[in-house]
Amino acid sequence: MIYLDNASTTLKKPPCVIKSMTKLTKQLSANSGRGGHYYSREASMRILDASQALASFFNISSPEQIAFTNNATTALNFAINGFLQNGGHVICTALEHNSVMRPLHRTENVTCTVVEPDKSGIVDPKRIEDAIQPDTCLIICTHASNVFGTIQPIKQIGKICKNHGIVFLADAAQTAGSVDIDVKDMNIDMLAFSGHKGLMGPMGTGGLYVSENVRLVPVITGGTGSFSESLEQPDFMPDMLQSGTLNTPAVASLSGAVNFINSVGIDYIYSHETSLAKLLFDGLKNIPSVTVYATDDFTKRNGTVSFNIYGIDAVSVSQELDEKYGIAVRAGYHCAYSAHKCMGTHDGGTVRASVGFYNNQADIDKLLHAVSQIAKHA
Repeated sequence: MIYLDNASTTLKKPPCVIKSMTKLTKQLSANSGRGGHYYSREASMRILDASQALASFFNISSPEQIAFTNNATTALNFAINGFLQNGGHVICTALEHNSVMRPLHRTENVTCTVVEPDKSGIVDPKRIEDAIQPDTCLIICTHASNVFGTIQPIKQIGKICKNHGIVFLADAAQTAGSVDIDVKDMNIDMLAFSGHKGLMGPMGTGGLYVSENVRLVPVITGGTGSFSESLEQPDFMPDMLQSGTLNTPAVASLSGAVNFINSVGIDYIYSHETSLAKLLFDGLKNIPSVTVYATDDFTKRNGTVSFNIYGIDAVSVSQELDEKYGIAVRAGYHCAYSAHKCMGTHDGGTVRASVGFYNNQADIDKLLHAVSQIAKHA
């Protein structure tokens, strides 16, 4: 099976991550911060190691400002629901995942302006600035579209936020681990990230960085191992967002994942993935009846490519690729329907192929051959 669904999760993990998960599951399935015994202390140290590794990776000054979550969805919910307790005006893009759109839809006393991308799949920062209102308190932008792979100009958007005194939340679910992120240089106040995608860590991991200048109201409360005598949730990071038992082996393994990426080089990973994606993009464009979406400028894309075959719905293409050719892709709306509405793919979505670090040119060649054969019958 050729796996090309890395935008969902990476199937293959670095050997150091698997080794760490196995070892820590056997030897350190202990509860961090919940006791004074050796195992609890050791678990806390491994969690801290992961925080420090990620803080350095994202250029975050204080590791304590990172709270670990089950995924980027939880991180985004913590950020959105925790920040918008008093309502206000929010700006987001039409490329956002439902992990942003649905929390915004449910939040009371919030008005939202949705800024659409251009036909290349990229949002103009000027349009975001033009949408600012007197009560705008939060701007949200995905770093890269999970549908079209287009990388958004979040550094420019972050600068706009800083100039206007507006909090900036960036969704790095599709970029953390494969595209360089610097929260200081990009003026990011909150960063939500997945641990199991580009970071190549275990499933069920993610996190939220919260700047010391941002105050959140915890939306989940419970045991944190700190100030247990009080009925009030701790008001400091990361305890305020880390109620309950963390998955110590999985979270701790993110440290090894970051070390692996650093050893390979994130620039190399980005170049490798986008080179393969460009081969796919260019090859698909040369197949009759195939439409490929968004910009062909691969300095503004990651490893995700969406396409359709005229006359065959996306789900049927995906099923045939799986059953006949042994190729795993994803089809449909990819939990981002508003993105499809702007790009003209709202009638059935797209076939999405997303390459990762462990893919190679042979995988792309086989997908192109399979698509060409399917397209002949369109």
